[in-house]
Amino acid sequence: MTLEELVPCDSSKMQAVSEAVERVLVAAQRQDRLTVGVYESAKLMNVDPDSVVLCVLATDEEDEGDIALQIHFTLIQAFCCDNDIHILRVSGMQRLAAILGEPQADSEPRDLHCLLVTNPHTDAWKGQGLAEVANYCAESRDRNQWVPFVCLQER
Repeated sequence: MTLEELVPCDSSKMQAVSEAVERVLVAAQRQDRLTVGVYESAKLMNVDPDSVVLCVLATDEEDEGDIALQIHFTLIQAFCCDNDIHILRVSGMQRLAAILGEPQADSEPRDLHCLLVTNPHTDAWKGQGLAEVANYCAESRDRNQWVPFVCLQER
């Protein structure tokens, strides 16, 4: 049984949170507050964990068998829990790539499996979905779901 089977992707709450996640990621990328990649994220969390407000771990079915990736996720999840960083698992790698855009032609493909959103210095940015995502994470923890799941919907 997969995570997607345990957590339905079609509820209206899930759709609202999915849209909020998308808004947060787009806003963070525009303001250069998005760290992309497992190794880049681990380096940032090691140097400045207090600056991180959200960690997004993304996988699809084909990633379920990648043991190295799952080990990295486990370590990142533990670090986030120890440092009070909101954490969220998402599926829909193609949608994630569409949201964040393609890398420049001369650069390497990006590792979208781990995304970190760092703390904004303005309150205006917080209204762009971050509070909704943070509330969803807190509500999930209250139900003993320490790493909540969101399905990013193709459009």
